[in-house]
Amino acid sequence: MSFPLASIAVYNSVVFGVFSNTQRFLSQHHARESEARGSHSLSDLLLASMVAGVVSVGLGAPVDLIKIRLQMQTQPFQEGNLGLKPRTVALGVQPVYQGPVHCIATIVRTEGLAGMYRGVGAMLLRDVPGYCLYFIPYVFLNDWITPEACTGPSPCAVWLAGGLAGAISWGTATPMDVVKSRLQADGVYLNKYKGILDCISQSYRKEGLKVFFRGITVNTVRGFPMSAAMFLGYELSLQALRRDHTVTSP
Repeated sequence: MSFPLASIAVYNSVVFGVFSNTQRFLSQHHARESEARGSHSLSDLLLASMVAGVVSVGLGAPVDLIKIRLQMQTQPFQEGNLGLKPRTVALGVQPVYQGPVHCIATIVRTEGLAGMYRGVGAMLLRDVPGYCLYFIPYVFLNDWITPEACTGPSPCAVWLAGGLAGAISWGTATPMDVVKSRLQADGVYLNKYKGILDCISQSYRKEGLKVFFRGITVNTVRGFPMSAAMFLGYELSLQALRRDHTVTSP
């Protein structure tokens, strides 16, 4: 977990920054075209969320890959159950990767730079709609909870709206998250899947439809406190920075 922990602050700051700045740019562009506009345009939110989703994949795919590859080493290698040709002959009991840096070096050496983005297609299919169901519910729930007389949302409203948005996003993203994780884990010992459709086909054929919803309860439950804390920290940080800017401005 050292690599995800070291990069999560940069990852989330970039994703939130891309979303808010894209939304602001689109709102200002539409404001110039029309004098009358609503507080939030669904099309602006949708496009800003999609842009944030694409950017998140560029940053997050290598981090997710390394995390999953290192976590997969806790599972015993059973060649007989898979019936596939192993990538390496002598694996023994030694782990393939000694740590995050060694994992990166090994992947780049054996699979090239493209290997760092294994499963990127599935991650795009997870994160682009996932962030649409993350930011859009948050914005509208925030507006719905916050009274019209208030100039901004209260911390309680932010916490509740962020938590519900996270639960919705992570719950609906679970099927593609399963496919993404399987594709990224593929290649530690064996190459089992040829692509997204092959992974979906093999998983469904062997384990049925329920395999795509494995872990949905955990994802939904953990999505609430994680996202609630993230949105609350984001909004409070923005308020503090704006207040400091107002005080220091001449």
